[in-house]
Amino acid sequence: MFELLRKFFLLLVLFVVVMGSYLTARNSTDWREPLWVQMYPINADNRQATARYIDSLSVKNFASIEDFMRREADRYGVEIQRPVKIIYGNQLNEIPPVLPDNPGVLNIMLWSLKLRWWAGSVTSDQPGPQPDIRMFLVYHDPEASPVLKHSMGLEKGMIGVINVFASPTQAQTNNFIIAHEMLHTLGATDKYAPGSNLPVFPQGFAEPDKQPLYPQTRAELMGGRIPLSQAEATIPSSLKQAVIGPATAKEIRWIN
Repeated sequence: MFELLRKFFLLLVLFVVVMGSYLTARNSTDWREPLWVQMYPINADNRQATARYIDSLSVKNFASIEDFMRREADRYGVEIQRPVKIIYGNQLNEIPPVLPDNPGVLNIMLWSLKLRWWAGSVTSDQPGPQPDIRMFLVYHDPEASPVLKHSMGLEKGMIGVINVFASPTQAQTNNFIIAHEMLHTLGATDKYAPGSNLPVFPQGFAEPDKQPLYPQTRAELMGGRIPLSQAEATIPSSLKQAVIGPATAKEIRWIN
């Protein structure tokens, strides 16, 4: 009986949180005002190289995300001069809660609640206005971590946890991944196959009508990669090689 009551209480709390998050997200994508997106850097490995890289960062390092959103919004006729405004927050000293391996539904719900509670607690003393979207940039020294875990963007709570490389040569690729996860917080879905990570045709292609179809020259943001052939795709080097396709534009309410 106690276990049933515990699960019922958790589900009730989750329902309240989900409804609040849904209404917040719905209001955020009316595109009447810029969305304030705050970046919070985190040193994941406590290495000096990572610390030096974070110390070198400023809001200017994320300008290509603002430029990309402005360019794509204009392409869809969205009447807003600045869809997103990037803010650079203070460095955090805590790592976000980690999603368990092979989690069940209840564990995922618990993790989501923990993440939202954690996000509120570690950003409560940050200066400035409350952002619409909080993006936690978990930096890793590529010398120690050449392969990173998957990043996450949650619509519920409008929170992103992004694993990125602490390297100037990876900065623009990092921004592509950040923009991808940022759109998840606005309701955009992945448009690539989970097993292969290959973009799904046609939604995940920047140029689905191109003849011949391969190789593509740009990536659809939520497709995640530039398709080079039926079995090969590559991550763009910057957001200059990316577009927002019609399916994604509909999900974030740029078109009906």
